[in-house]
Amino acid sequence: MEIFILSFLIMVLVVAMMAIGYIFHRKKIKGSCGGLTELGLEKLCDCDEPCDKRKEFLAKLADQEKIELKNIEHD
Repeated sequence: MEIFILSFLIMVLVVAMMAIGYIFHRKKIKGSCGGLTELGLEKLCDCDEPCDKRKEFLAKLADQEKIELKNIEHD
């Protein structure tokens, strides 16, 4: 029984440490290889046109890039 309790406490400690690391670094959780973007893939499916949610994301990303470029030009 002591081994079970010790193992459980170690696992709780590890999960708590990972949670604290995520809270402080605020990085997106991704695979060990960096995710699909590291492979040069932009989407998971073989569709000719991205879905609406992906289109919205790309539009927001483009808007953020425009804002950043304007801020750089004004500085």
